[in-house]
Amino acid sequence: MKTMKQILLGLCAVLLATACEKDGDKIYLTGLEEAGLMATADQVVLSLETSKQIVLSLAWDNSTLVVSNPTMSAPNILTNTVQVSTSSNFATVVESLEPSTSKAYTGSELNTVAKNLNMVSDAAATMYFRIKSSIANNMEPVYSNVVEVSVTPYLINMGTGFILDKDKADTGVTLASPDWNGIYTGFIGATSWYNFYMQEGDGTVWGNSATDGTFYLSSGEDKWNCWFPESGGCYYTIINTVKKQWSALYIPVLTVSGDLTGDMTFDRPNVKWMLPFSATQTSMTVKISGTGAQYDYSTGDSGGGTSTPVAFAQNGGNITFAESAGNITVTVAKAGDYTLILDLSNPEAWTCTTIEGSVEPDKTPQTLYLPGLNDAVTENNAWLFDQYLSLYDENNLAYAGVAYANSLWGYTLNIEKDNWNDKYTYASGDATAGTLEWAGPTNMPIPTTGTYLFEVSTKALTYQLTALGNEIYYSGLNDNWDFHALQATSQPGVYAGSITIDHASEWGFKFYLFNGNWDQFFGGYEGTLYYKGDGAKDDATLAPGTYTLTVNLPAWTYSITQ
Repeated sequence: MKTMKQILLGLCAVLLATACEKDGDKIYLTGLEEAGLMATADQVVLSLETSKQIVLSLAWDNSTLVVSNPTMSAPNILTNTVQVSTSSNFATVVESLEPSTSKAYTGSELNTVAKNLNMVSDAAATMYFRIKSSIANNMEPVYSNVVEVSVTPYLINMGTGFILDKDKADTGVTLASPDWNGIYTGFIGATSWYNFYMQEGDGTVWGNSATDGTFYLSSGEDKWNCWFPESGGCYYTIINTVKKQWSALYIPVLTVSGDLTGDMTFDRPNVKWMLPFSATQTSMTVKISGTGAQYDYSTGDSGGGTSTPVAFAQNGGNITFAESAGNITVTVAKAGDYTLILDLSNPEAWTCTTIEGSVEPDKTPQTLYLPGLNDAVTENNAWLFDQYLSLYDENNLAYAGVAYANSLWGYTLNIEKDNWNDKYTYASGDATAGTLEWAGPTNMPIPTTGTYLFEVSTKALTYQLTALGNEIYYSGLNDNWDFHALQATSQPGVYAGSITIDHASEWGFKFYLFNGNWDQFFGGYEGTLYYKGDGAKDDATLAPGTYTLTVNLPAWTYSITQ
């Protein structure tokens, strides 16, 4: 049976102000009762296969609070907390404050509760559930009936951290925590300003704290993506979930000395360093070292970072990251041409080996040039490599940019300046959208003269052109996210207008190409535009006042001047 408990609230200022007719009146709040708790199952066996499914639901009834003064309504102060324990006396509990009268656990969530209660994996044990109901911190709570559920958890691998992209999709890249201590390390081949999150084996997702600053971590609702500095390449990355901090050591080059000499080349997508060489002996001893730039909470994400020595050594069949370079022995079968490969892709086993033949890293072009797009206005109708698109999404090989079209014979999409052979050409479609092929016989269709946003994916082999109008828009300045127009100038793709800065914008400001369209935009950093990049924060260094904002989309630049 539920027990009615009557609690004297005393001289509650809010209640007395509206209800007391004379000093000394007392108002009582009644109705706090033990909740009735029910569960949808009494036995649950957890597994990776059911980690995203609802495996257990709880439901309970709420107390109806009543104020002794009939002219007043009861305050909304009732709180319900789900308590879970492995002991019937609830000596140790895992708690969660619940705003409603039910709670549903996915397999992963219930397994995390089991881990936090130190339950043994693959062994059934009893979980005890109850509801703690209270109306004030200094008042005794009441507890519901206890529900017992037999739960068999599975092992949570806390030795691996999974790198997620900015949309929280798995990238296949991992960091390692050999001691399962919440500190994850490894090498990542990152592009410029690469955005990411990290997920632990228990499902906890870590990102950059929105309140503490760059290189500080959060797993709460306030988090947003972490990001690497501007320089793309090799980063030794530490995610420390204990200190709630992370760091990135940028390595621009590694030098080989000893029996082999030379600077290694980084294969970013495969996280490997390579050095072609000619072997005159079957066994060689080398050292590998360099100088990196350390970025962390003390440096921020800009500037040159802190100069830091980088070195590797040998430990049995694997390679270690060391304070000073140690001897590394590599062998070949016979004299000839080989490639030395330092493979840093597996955070649990770095290796240094040789393979026969000369191997060059796969390099993703950072630009696509548009020769022929404006030949109607060039001297002698020359095809120039003066307009280009920039890579903004390496996973999808997606390029974008704004360019002026006034073409006589169409154009091509070339991957290297002044290289006429390596190019993408027309396969199907029309002047505004269609498909591409590699080095085909047909130029791209001629668009109507004007300025366009080009969006191209060489992975999907697609292209799309969107004509720009007489205005583009900025948003986010002064933390105002309305669309404010900038007017076209006489120069194609260049827009300008007057702006007023009241204060630094918290999230920066962006440039949107079409009114009300949040999908096609440029972010910025120190005067350089980035398609779908983070907001520009140049206003943080400017005094309040009126300025002229100029955006040059074809040149990928913007400026704020008085």
